[in-house]
Order: sequence, then C-alpha cells, then structure tokens
Amino acid sequence: MRRLASLVICTLSLLGSGCAGLRGPAPLPLPAVFSDASFAPPPAAVGPEQLFVLSPAMRAYVESPEFATVMRKLGPERGLVEALYTKGELKLEYDASVTRNAAETFDARMGNCLSLVLMTAAFAKHLGLEVQYQDVMTEEVWSRNASLYFASTHVNLSMGKRRTAQARGVTADERMLTIDFLPPEDSARYNTHTIEERMIEAMFMNNRAAEALSEKRLDEAYWWARAAVTHLPNFATPYNTLGVIYQRHGDVALAERAFKAALTLEPESTIAMHNLVPVLSTLGKAEESKALAARLAALEPTPPFHYFHLAMKAMQEARYREARDLLHKEVRRAPFNHEFHFWLAIAHWRLGEGTAARDALALALDNSTTRAATERYSAKLAFLRSQIGNRQRAY
Repeated sequence: MRRLASLVICTLSLLGSGCAGLRGPAPLPLPAVFSDASFAPPPAAVGPEQLFVLSPAMRAYVESPEFATVMRKLGPERGLVEALYTKGELKLEYDASVTRNAAETFDARMGNCLSLVLMTAAFAKHLGLEVQYQDVMTEEVWSRNASLYFASTHVNLSMGKRRTAQARGVTADERMLTIDFLPPEDSARYNTHTIEERMIEAMFMNNRAAEALSEKRLDEAYWWARAAVTHLPNFATPYNTLGVIYQRHGDVALAERAFKAALTLEPESTIAMHNLVPVLSTLGKAEESKALAARLAALEPTPPFHYFHLAMKAMQEARYREARDLLHKEVRRAPFNHEFHFWLAIAHWRLGEGTAARDALALALDNSTTRAATERYSAKLAFLRSQIGNRQRAY
C-alpha cells in the first residue's frame, strides 16, 4: 500500500504539500485529531524553540576577525552570503536525508534547503537584518522510501536592513537580497509568495515528523506532527502527515479524521485523497471510497510514479525495451528524480546501450539528494565507465 506525504526539503515534501492549504481556521477542534494516550512521550523536546539559536561554534564564527573583515568590505547582506556560501570555507553540502535546525546544520556542514534557510536566517537575525521567507512555486519533486512517497517543495529567503533604514522611494523587494539554493537560471523561472516565519517553523516540524515516520519511529513522528498542527492549525500538510502516522499505527478512524481535516483546508489535495481512499474502504465506507477515487482519477489521471511502476513490472519480466520507454516518460515529467535516471540506466545497460546507460547514471548522480546516494551512484558510474572502456579496447 502506497502512502503519500509532503516535505519541504527544497529541490535540492506523500505527507503534505508545501505551503498550500492556508484557508481559514482549524477544520476541527484540535483535540479531535489528537490521540496522545496512544503514543509514548517524546524522548526530547519537540517544538520550534531551537530552530534559530546560535551555537557557541556559530558565535565564534561570526565574531572571528575574518568574518568581521568580510562584513566591513561587503556589508552585512552580501558579506554573509560571501562568508557562508561563496568563499567555500564551510564546505557546505546539500543533503536531503535530515531536516536540521540552524546549529545542527552548521555543525554538520550539510542540510536540505530548509535547513540552509534556517541557518542563514539565524545568522542574518544575529546581524540585525530583516528576514523574509518565500515559497517558490516549483513543480513538486517526488521521491520515495519503501512504501512512503514524498512530494518536495522549495523555499528561499531574502534579507536586508530593517524598514526604518529604508531609503525613500526604494521598494521592499529592491532593498532585500534573495538567497536561493536553486541555480539562478532555475530560480528566476518561478513565481514566489511571502510566507510567515511561523509557516517555516511548521514546515520544519512536519519534515521532522515525516523523517521519523520513514524510519518507523511512530511515537516521535506523532509528536512532531502534533506540534506542527498545534503551531499552525490552518496548515493542511501536517494533518495529512498525522493521518499517515495513524494509518501505520492502526488507528484507521483517526486517520480518516486527519485526512478529512486536510481536505477541508485544501479541498483538491490529491495527496490527501489518495491516502483517504483506502482508509474509507477499510472502514466499510465503500461508496464514499469509490466516489473519492473517481474524483481523484479525474484530477490526476496519471499519478506520480505511474510509469515507474509499470516499468518495474516490465523489468521483472525482462521486457527491457518497454521498461526503457516507460522510464523515459517518467524522466520527462520528473527530471530531478535520481531514482528514475538510475533505473533508466539499468534498462539501457540490459539492452546493450552502454553509452546511454552511462549518461543516465551520470544524471542520477547529478540529481542525488543524499550523501549515501551520491556515493552509491559514483561507484556504479565508475564501474560502468570501466566496463565501457574495456569493451572499446576489446574492439
């Protein structure tokens, strides 16, 4: 059974869908969607309190003579970008496997885009800059972990001097410097809308819930999702995450309640619909399930991973040419999914198309989102290149 969740891990969330779903008050009194007694208490504090706190190492960094020199030369906005991302001293890596707070990101020297946004915002606030967050209206990027499917969205931030220092005739946008972890040629193509810091905090907690869920830590996942719902009750995504947690925990009636709450806030959420259909069926509500499935099919006739699943069946049955063609379709509509490129490489290799296999595997490597995936694809690509080289020498 596939279950869908959403994360905000940047391009670089089936448990919730980005920033959509801010439509009025909470759909239910909050106790109606919670079941605290069903889950063990969290082992550590759950909430947004530590998101922007500077660690001693971060304070030492911003108080260093080198950092001060850059600030004097370039000013606080551009100086911060230079210090964090341009000079390369921190050697930050992109890693989508865990959403970290500001201090954790600095300590690990890696994070997804939400983690990097949090760290940058923490430094900007320390320097007295105003921070503004944007939801970037990119296409959702899908990934999976076993039977969990995730739709990822993207956020960035802008920073600048406080409004009291704003020059006459200068708009807010003109005085703000935007930092985006998409390549400039990509980020310029997409519209954005401003979101509150409270939304960023709820996104962080929802991500933590989804990550715990993917590792089968249901108790921890529950408390993170609960915290996200409590923090921003009119945000649809955490309700969907909570529903998946209940579903995996065996609390099907509560899962129905949570998914319907998500749909109250975001009536055309295909993610929540997809999750609710089997829940209704399990509860014996066959007609309601059938009607919702028909509505879902009308909204999304070809769901994410549709061609991929057909391709996997074709691969199992050694129909490699058909698998290759199906994977090409999936790659065309989801070009940033490294798994699609990887399996396309395998299909090409099985067909004796070595160069195409190498090129597809190189794209899998380019689009990998975790250190583990990068290392795995790098090793496979090196092996593939050696095999192609051996073949060419043999000829």
